[in-house]
Amino acid sequence: MRVSTRIAAIAAMLLTTAVVTAASPAAQAAISPTGAAHSSARVCPAAAPGEASCHALIRTDVTPNASTPSGYFPADLRSAYNLTSSGSSTQTIAIVDAFDDPTAEADLGVYRSQFGLPACTTANGCFRKVDQNGGTKYPRKNGGWAQEISLDLDMVSAICPNCHILLVEASSNSFANLTTAENRAATMGASAISNSWGGSDSSDSSFGTAFNHPGIAITASTGDSGFGVQYPASSHYVTAVGGTSLTRSSGGRGWTETAWSGAGSGCSTLNAALTGAASFNTGCAMRAVADVSAVANPSTGVAVYDSTAFQGLSGWLVFGGTSVAAPIIAAVYGLAGNEANIDNNFPYTHASSLFDVTSGSNGSCSPSQLCTARSGWDGPTGLGTPNGTGAF
Repeated sequence: MRVSTRIAAIAAMLLTTAVVTAASPAAQAAISPTGAAHSSARVCPAAAPGEASCHALIRTDVTPNASTPSGYFPADLRSAYNLTSSGSSTQTIAIVDAFDDPTAEADLGVYRSQFGLPACTTANGCFRKVDQNGGTKYPRKNGGWAQEISLDLDMVSAICPNCHILLVEASSNSFANLTTAENRAATMGASAISNSWGGSDSSDSSFGTAFNHPGIAITASTGDSGFGVQYPASSHYVTAVGGTSLTRSSGGRGWTETAWSGAGSGCSTLNAALTGAASFNTGCAMRAVADVSAVANPSTGVAVYDSTAFQGLSGWLVFGGTSVAAPIIAAVYGLAGNEANIDNNFPYTHASSLFDVTSGSNGSCSPSQLCTARSGWDGPTGLGTPNGTGAF
């Protein structure tokens, strides 16, 4: 089947297709905005009750390539977020996802080699992959979740190349299995844990113990469906990570960001507010989402390598979704190396160390700050995006 036919097929076969606005890829370079519309699609189906869906969005109008990546590279992301250190091997960033990615380590090797990052393998002790029980009886393969896993591993590598990586694969995408995997990651020495998945808002009384691990920074993506709250991003115990559109600019920073229209946000009616949010007029009596954010718009998406072909697509791909943002923020926590001494209120007391995002929206709502960016806190982008590691 020709590549063009495969791309058309994935757009039709995947459950949800979204059209997003702003950028087109330049060959062998980061994406630069042109104002054109581009198409993307979810790689995981919508979540059934009691289950979670991954939050990865694949660009369906970018030709998969065996050798030439498109999208933002590690140097681009580190430049955009003013990250100058490479982290330490004393830090372990855990990725919790569902099902098995049989080529996870090999694909990670391709990504890191392409961008001159140090090798991270089982043999050198940098990479470890386990099932939800800590063993090697991996679950069945799932192509969509495999792409999510590749995305997560690549983003951690881009931001904290010297951090160790632990991949914990849940037996399925049920909350029961994912939270078992979450607890497993916490017992295996994780400094930070990234969760790029979610389902309908739920109570911490049901699942909160899996995310309540003092001394470990836990991030959760807010979703890709615009205004509305998902769990575990709404948990009292995590850092909820929203999304932006990231583009180059001629200003002093060299980059600009606006709220991405797909980023989840809003008020949980089930979980307690963070104490740090009390002075930011969130408009929520209980848990407000998001806390911080990073790039998520597929049109300003990131380069990812995945060889576990899904719907005919493999190789160098371009991804967006708040699945990009959650592992970025987990890796920034790893760079900071401060997780043992803080909790998820820390960004609220160090908001001056973030880039405030003040324009863009993910819908219409009241009060407007829950879905429209503004100075200070807002729903889609929280307090803003990393400006170095000071807020983490």
